[in-house]
Amino acid sequence: MSAAVAGGNGEPGKRRIAASSDLHCRPEHGARMRELVKAVNAEAELLVLCGDLTDRGHPEEAKVLADALAGLSMPCAAVLGNHDLDRGAGVEIAKLLGDAGVAVLDGDHLILCDDIGVAGVKGFMGGFGSATLQAFGEGPLKAFVQEAVTEALKLEAALSQLDSEKKIVIMHYTPILETTVGENVEIRPFLGTSRLAAPIDLYGADVVFHGHAHHGALEGRMSNGTPVYNVAMPLLRKLTGKPFLLFEV
Repeated sequence: MSAAVAGGNGEPGKRRIAASSDLHCRPEHGARMRELVKAVNAEAELLVLCGDLTDRGHPEEAKVLADALAGLSMPCAAVLGNHDLDRGAGVEIAKLLGDAGVAVLDGDHLILCDDIGVAGVKGFMGGFGSATLQAFGEGPLKAFVQEAVTEALKLEAALSQLDSEKKIVIMHYTPILETTVGENVEIRPFLGTSRLAAPIDLYGADVVFHGHAHHGALEGRMSNGTPVYNVAMPLLRKLTGKPFLLFEV
């Protein structure tokens, strides 16, 4: 049994995971990032970050964040988001974070805290359910759809190899429509795609965390009942006053 928690010492036998996204770190945000790390250290045993870690994908932004994250007292896994890839420096950003001890996942998996497995992928967009965009028509449209298919396949590969008692999935884009509610209807298909839900339905997970939808809903559920949390920091600050969500698993 897993649950989002507001505070306290947690239940015996469960680990407290802090999840956040859309930090949009800039060069002047060093103190803010260090405060985030200090708060996480006081409350959690594992940190997951779901993309848009930098504001415009500049390596100097990633360096500021990496310097702060080096002060973590726990394992940290992350994925990149669209902002992190804006300048084509994704590899350099991942390396800077990796040098600070952050495991940046891109269709990869790892086991942290002995019994918690994490699978991570950036994900992509394309719509949900019967309104999911299909690969028909012009070449650019087919390439757009293929990117979503490729991300879903990467997640499937990661989950298929993940052998752990507890499983967490992290991504930037959402696998369900429900957590986009609150955003303008016109942009919801660009916030995620249900193609990302299929691997999770197939292999299972205890919880899914994503970001990207700053004005969306905090929580939803997949068709199989798996809880999905939108942990975009602007949304969390508005709803909870905190920059991260605590979840027990």
